[in-house]
Amino acid sequence: MRKLALSDELLLSIEKPARYIGGEVNAVYKDAQKVAVRFAMCFPDVYEIGMSHLGIQILYDMFNQREDVWCERVYSPWVDLDRVMRERHIPLFALESQDPIRDFDFLGITLQYEMCYTNILQILDLSGIPLEASERDWGCPIVIGGGPCAYNPEPIAEFFDLFYIGEGETVYDDLLELYKTCRKEAVSRREFLRRAAQIPGIYAPLFYETTYREDGTIASFTPTEDGIPSVIEKQVQSDMTNAPYPEAPVVPYIKVTQDRVVLEIQRGCIRGCRFCQAGMLYRPTRERSLEVLKQHASRMLENTGHEEISLSSLSSSDYSDLAGIVTYLIDEFQGRNINICLPSLRIDAFSLDVMSKVQDVKKSSLTFAPEAGSQRMRDVINKGLTEEVILEGAAEAFHGGWNKVKLYFMLGLPLEEEADRKDIAHLAEKIAATYYEEVPKDQRQGRCQITVSTSFFVPKPFTPFQWARMYTPGDYLGFAKTVNHEIKAMKNQKSIRYNWHQADETVLEGVFARGDRRIGAVIKEAYRQGALFDAWTEQWNYERWLQAFQTAGVDLDFYTLRERAEDEIFPWDFIHIGVTKNFLWREWQKAHRAEVTPNCRQQCSGCGAARYKSGVCMEQRAAQGGEAE
Repeated sequence: MRKLALSDELLLSIEKPARYIGGEVNAVYKDAQKVAVRFAMCFPDVYEIGMSHLGIQILYDMFNQREDVWCERVYSPWVDLDRVMRERHIPLFALESQDPIRDFDFLGITLQYEMCYTNILQILDLSGIPLEASERDWGCPIVIGGGPCAYNPEPIAEFFDLFYIGEGETVYDDLLELYKTCRKEAVSRREFLRRAAQIPGIYAPLFYETTYREDGTIASFTPTEDGIPSVIEKQVQSDMTNAPYPEAPVVPYIKVTQDRVVLEIQRGCIRGCRFCQAGMLYRPTRERSLEVLKQHASRMLENTGHEEISLSSLSSSDYSDLAGIVTYLIDEFQGRNINICLPSLRIDAFSLDVMSKVQDVKKSSLTFAPEAGSQRMRDVINKGLTEEVILEGAAEAFHGGWNKVKLYFMLGLPLEEEADRKDIAHLAEKIAATYYEEVPKDQRQGRCQITVSTSFFVPKPFTPFQWARMYTPGDYLGFAKTVNHEIKAMKNQKSIRYNWHQADETVLEGVFARGDRRIGAVIKEAYRQGALFDAWTEQWNYERWLQAFQTAGVDLDFYTLRERAEDEIFPWDFIHIGVTKNFLWREWQKAHRAEVTPNCRQQCSGCGAARYKSGVCMEQRAAQGGEAE
């Protein structure tokens, strides 16, 4: 019988003790003495956030399919337990075995968003693992990071032994086998890391050196030893249909952010929005077959007892048989009160028809993401969406019985002008007016509700906007005030509500997104000053971060307020994602001309992802007689 790491007394004194006890339905338990590798999979945020992450569920299931590996889970303790663990010297532990993380062979940390970076240091600190990788020996687990933020690992490079660049289904088995061999041969930790660095997709920061020019930009980034690759190639799971997928995911005891079955219908996106990092990182678009999706859906619902299933994709409308999977779910689970969630739909008659089928009884709000108010800005960002389509989609929705619409926009985009910001209010007004024009008074269910939300744009690596500048927090708030003032001047202002994002947090996210190794000193200093859970409003303290930049001697404005030159070496240039830097630069120039690039199914634009010979690229190659590149 398991012994919990925390006493009953402690569990009763903290918020949501179920976060820390494990024992959930479908959790995997093995004999620690009978496995060769113990892997602690970590999401550096609270349990409710981490349990909602599909990537961890996939790897957790994939690793535990191996008889020689036991994968367990660990999340960031909330501030109440963090304080108690420090006071009582309780080491951080895994949920399944309740054993200390330091006793594991690997600590795998998912890097989903930049604002969790101080939580990474919390995980290491509470585990008794030195923060700097250079200070670790075989008494510590190998700390490996993966996920979207790993595509610029440099701001946190000194805290990690390895990074996994790409999709986890591909070379982890090679890494685990190498680890077993090296431990059997009793080689040094450094030798293991050197050999690991030769596995495609594995980056070992220890073996690379950065030099800088007088102006602070990077002069060179090179390996320090022979046999270490100068370029790290992204790893891609080409065959999504036969890729590992958890049919019995872990079911939490408490309500989590995504408390439902998640069915990944495809990976990647054909659209090419110039601000979107995921749309570039996960090229080419690859689909799972309808038959396999049916099998996964049935088994996951049966094995979990969940009453909701979400079809996961960057753009669900672009899945070639969306109607097929939705029809199957409706027919198969009719009468069982299974709710179907369809995120990431475009505004068109087909998508609204699909939505109406799954929301026959209760019309919840519809979410649209025009991203920009003016047509010029939508062309700049390559959104591929006209005002006519938006208004037609809104009219279809209102006729279909919806009267609540959420609209998402960005402020501070490259080339944005004041008129573009005001057009956010004007577009919301036109949508509200459409409701009152299209729906007869006797058929209205009250006033329509238009919720406008703006976030502030953050330039991300491997996007056409990676060269763009950012603004100060005061500038961003000024942009939001412009929108707010314009909305209040609208005829239908009572039907429109406006929310905007935190400005100073945006600036810090931008620094982390495009930073180099010098940012690591800032993160360490902020953590020493108490920074933790920076993505949570109640824990956020911008002044603490400003002090950390000053103490570390790092100029925040250098990373935010300047536009990059065409030939600047970026901290992430040593990583190859298929999409080439030349293509991204061409798209940056097209943005300046407000020129739209067709989506991948309309025409191949030669981004470079065809090198992976899979998904939509092969569809294009067949359609164009082998010309897609």
